[in-house]
Amino acid sequence: MRKTPPARRGFLTVTVLVLSAVAAACSSSPGPPSSGGSVTAQATPASTAPAGPAQPGTGVSGTLSDGTTWVAEYPASWNGTLVLYSHGFGSLTAADAPDSQTQSALLAAGYAIAGSSFDPHGSEWALDTALSDQFGALAAVESAVLPRRPAHVLAFGTSMGGLISALEAQDGQGKIDGALTTCGVVSGGVNLSQYQLDGEYAITRLLGDPATQLVGLNDDTVYATGLALYADAQQAQGSAAGRARLALAMAFLNLPGWNPYASAPAAANDPPAQEAAQYAALMDSSTNVLSFYVGGRESIEQAAGGQPAWTAGTNFAQLFAASSDKAEVTALYQAARLNLNSDLAALSAGATIKAAPAALRSLRASSDPTGKLEVPELDLHTIGDNLVPVKVENYYAKLVGQAGSGGLLRQAYTDSFGHCNFSVSEELAGLDALSQRVTTGQWGDLATAASLEGRATALHLDSAHFISYSPGELTGAVP
Repeated sequence: MRKTPPARRGFLTVTVLVLSAVAAACSSSPGPPSSGGSVTAQATPASTAPAGPAQPGTGVSGTLSDGTTWVAEYPASWNGTLVLYSHGFGSLTAADAPDSQTQSALLAAGYAIAGSSFDPHGSEWALDTALSDQFGALAAVESAVLPRRPAHVLAFGTSMGGLISALEAQDGQGKIDGALTTCGVVSGGVNLSQYQLDGEYAITRLLGDPATQLVGLNDDTVYATGLALYADAQQAQGSAAGRARLALAMAFLNLPGWNPYASAPAAANDPPAQEAAQYAALMDSSTNVLSFYVGGRESIEQAAGGQPAWTAGTNFAQLFAASSDKAEVTALYQAARLNLNSDLAALSAGATIKAAPAALRSLRASSDPTGKLEVPELDLHTIGDNLVPVKVENYYAKLVGQAGSGGLLRQAYTDSFGHCNFSVSEELAGLDALSQRVTTGQWGDLATAASLEGRATALHLDSAHFISYSPGELTGAVP
């Protein structure tokens, strides 16, 4: 993956495994469909692709002019709807479903499925070309795979792909009819960079070495930074003062108070338990959030052409005042006999990181939704997401409402820990509800927790955990 001096090889081994596991969580690519044979249809450009249709139950792949590959398949009992899938951050490999189990269930339910790799020559944060790549793949599949034009096309995305499906919902009129985002980065790339940087900066300033490099990362420095942040957090957890300050940093990171090994979040009236649960979510060995943050920042900076995030000019006391973790952090500071106001002032005084204006403009243009939807959209999010916090849905709902598109958006939540930790039945229930909204023109109660739970349970595939829920404010969000 990347080369590193021998002295860092132990940490590299752990970090590569962690990042690989996280990439798998964001994009568990099932690879080309395998229920039948494989046919390669070159689509460079899509208009020169061989005439369809392919045989039902046969995996088909192709390549667009920028090197993007796509895969597709439709079942013999096709219901006339095509699901256009956008994979998450990680390997730029074509995928038409989040995983093989969902892939099989979609085909069994009668859906045709398709998805692209995105342009393999750029950053893994592939937002610069993702929309055109997906729509190019859609055109190729319609001409080279399907026996007829789909009655409906539903976009479906996971994590970074959830942001892509949200962008398709605002720019896809005439191409798609609805969008499903799951664990989506729907608050956009700028907010993602901002709240992550705020939390990391708080760790280095209050608990570690303020000189730790947090931006302008490359293949070498990204590992050193991840190691430093990990060590700082681990050491802080050993004292009352460290736990209080780490709780403040985790408030800026918007981490859920849910231990990965617990069946439910920590009690809201138990600050020590909340902090312990947030720490466990932060250091979860299956995702290692800190390593993922810095690895992702390198890719975002690569895509943006520079550093798009900043701390300079940030009033950390003002940010903290709106945090849903305020009571927890305040109680821990009092118990540790620390001055919270003094630490917040120190954070504001030491904040000197500036964004590169051109990089910020680039990230906004490629990766920030406007909220102006052209088609119906349903968002699904686990309430215990420790990589893309559920609070992004609060920000996005306000954005869509301000854009006048609130009637097109519905959001639903599952009572589960982890990033993209959805069951197959939860995903299919969401697609079914969206499909009915497209067909009937009305949401009604299609997206309520009770309705979605009933749909998922009726599939008899696995468990479902839909819950009525309202996420708090996204701490550190850019207005």
